[in-house]
Amino acid sequence: MEFAIQIILTILFTIIAGISLSVNVRDKKQRRRAPPEAAGALPLLGHLHLLGTDQLLHRTFGDMADKYGPMFLVRLATHPALVVSNWEVAKQLFTTNDLNFSTRPRSLAVELMGYGDKMLGNAPYGPYWRNIRKLARVKLLSSHRVELLRHVRDTEVNCFIKELYEQTLKSRGVAVVEMKERIGYLTTNLIVRTLAGKRYNSETDDELRRCRDVVAAFFRMAGLPLVSDFAPFLGWIDVLTGKISKLKRIGKECDNIVGRWVKEHREKRLGENIKGDQDFIYGMLSLMDDDSVPIEEADTRIKATCLTLILGGIDANAITLTWAVSLLLNNHHVLKKAQDELDFHVGKHRQVQESDINNLVYLQAILKETLRLHPPAPLSAPREAMEDCTIAGFHVPAGTHLVLNLWKLHRDPNIWQKPLDFLPDRFVKDHANLDVRGQDFELLPFGSGRRVCPGITYALQFLHLALARLLHGFELGTVSDKSIDMSESPGTAVPKATPLEATVTPRLPAMLY
Repeated sequence: MEFAIQIILTILFTIIAGISLSVNVRDKKQRRRAPPEAAGALPLLGHLHLLGTDQLLHRTFGDMADKYGPMFLVRLATHPALVVSNWEVAKQLFTTNDLNFSTRPRSLAVELMGYGDKMLGNAPYGPYWRNIRKLARVKLLSSHRVELLRHVRDTEVNCFIKELYEQTLKSRGVAVVEMKERIGYLTTNLIVRTLAGKRYNSETDDELRRCRDVVAAFFRMAGLPLVSDFAPFLGWIDVLTGKISKLKRIGKECDNIVGRWVKEHREKRLGENIKGDQDFIYGMLSLMDDDSVPIEEADTRIKATCLTLILGGIDANAITLTWAVSLLLNNHHVLKKAQDELDFHVGKHRQVQESDINNLVYLQAILKETLRLHPPAPLSAPREAMEDCTIAGFHVPAGTHLVLNLWKLHRDPNIWQKPLDFLPDRFVKDHANLDVRGQDFELLPFGSGRRVCPGITYALQFLHLALARLLHGFELGTVSDKSIDMSESPGTAVPKATPLEATVTPRLPAMLY
């Protein structure tokens, strides 16, 4: 009898243990379930063939999100990449999981065109990145430094407005201006003067045009997926298509431009005994000397940081301002409302000052709505998971790349009414409290977390002032009252694909120009 009881108990224990093991295995599988993966992957290449050279990847990924949901996987060769277009998932990524996603994956394009791991935007998470980011903040991007550089923004925007006004005088009151190019000259001079203390003549200077062209080429090439990054054994494909040689040419031109600035600053410091940080490069040279960094290494760090700030400052600001003007020209009632606000708070007897911006609520709303529809980089710069983690209930293994589709996230109909329409009033009413600095995850044009764009304050100060003075100073229209073409060009930053021709007519007394 006792033996029979032991057998029964053994059987019961085995059944219970089996059930428990089954539940544990099922729970473990549930905990480790992978996000949905897009169809169409090929052996070796994965989904690379779907991400062509001339495609607007934010739209391609947006279409995939409609099919697979706001969080899905694509395979870049054999490498998984997580594409996210949901604010709640973004919040998980940039709060509880932010440290884990604070590094960058390898980018051959940046290595060949820039300075690889020395670039602030591309450096892996660690002591070097933290140190360079701190230096960039202290010497250029802190609130204190942004305030000290007010005169640079003021004079460069004034030159921009004056050039437009002189064009109207030549055209007897109304000028037809290609605004995209003019805005590009403005942002180039702003950033170059801030970094290197020099400015170009926008009408005649070949170096200005080369600087603009090389920045645009850098962004265009950096936004293209390279087979070499994800399947090095297939890197010959990039060689055959000519991408590698093109990247090297762009890199050489970048180094020539930035290297010349650093060399000039070194020579002036020695010959003229210049002290302090009259501009960013002088400030960086002083810090490198204080830390006894060898000259060659110091020059590489300075050039890499300057190139990062050029890339982040010239095209991002130019693209945002160009899209803002384009949207306003296609929505003249919004343009008129902004000008009425300027006339009420500023009047027509003086220029707009930065101190006026806080009162220009509708102008701020216009810029927020522009950044919602056209963030400077519609796909965030990729990050990489350093450890296994769980996101929105899905298992994400270490090494997975992360791409945030801001273009799609900002068009979520669950958040935004009429998400495809340009409606600045939404930021005066329902979404008045939303900010663009990375704390409100429904609106992330500059990213969030540890790798948020460090130049947000500088960019916003400039964009508000430039847009305000342009709208305050001129009546803007389109040639033959035609609508503005809003098509996009591919790349990391997504500029307007076609020129932006606008008619410009002064609306203030001549003495204010």
